[in-house]
Amino acid sequence: MKPTARLQSRPLSPHLQIYRRSMTMTMSIAHRITGTALYVGALLLAWWLIAAAMGPDAYSEFKNFIGSWLGKLLLLGYTWALIHHLLGDLRHFIWDVGRGFDPPVVNSMARATLIGSILLTILVWIAGIYAKGAM
Repeated sequence: MKPTARLQSRPLSPHLQIYRRSMTMTMSIAHRITGTALYVGALLLAWWLIAAAMGPDAYSEFKNFIGSWLGKLLLLGYTWALIHHLLGDLRHFIWDVGRGFDPPVVNSMARATLIGSILLTILVWIAGIYAKGAM
């Protein structure tokens, strides 16, 4: 038997094109993306602390950036990523203690993670705007 014939008869490993996209798959991907986005947020946080330590000019530059539409968009994204990642970690913690493995529960928890992160982000921003006195 030729080596190439043997390789062609072997079954292929499943790939993403074979799997039907599910809510848990989407949330797993989102969890990884938000984990990466938290690094960007950590850089913003470090910039804020360093600017505050360097004095009024550096802090004013940071304030101008974070007050721009791009800065606000980054801050909104960081807020959502932080909350979404936290809720995803709580979902994984529930799995770690051996609960929530039934398919309907798994899908409900995935939807709750997404909906909860959006709602909590909105609430945090409303609270922040209210605390700032802009409402």
